[in-house]
Amino acid sequence: MDVRKIVAEIDAKIASLQQARAVLVELDESAVIAKPRRGRPKGSTNAAKAATVKVAKPAARKRNLSPEGRKRIADAMKRRWAERRKAVKKEAAPKKEAAPKK
Repeated sequence: MDVRKIVAEIDAKIASLQQARAVLVELDESAVIAKPRRGRPKGSTNAAKAATVKVAKPAARKRNLSPEGRKRIADAMKRRWAERRKAVKKEAAPKKEAAPKK
């Protein structure tokens, strides 16, 4: 076989492979573009809507606790934890066994 003929066949094969590749890439890109995307599109804004509708929200009131209320809650929590400590001590206390009879 002639070398020129081999090179020509290789070039023809490369050209056909490049054409097939181009078709596949085009199919892949069209599938990506056609696929719907979730959410708001990039670049969209609600500036026009926000400019027309400006409703002032009422300020959230801060809830203050009086010193007496704070003290009642603290005392209740101290009682609660004291009861828990007692319960744990009762469970953890070793049980006395009767001394073995001789």
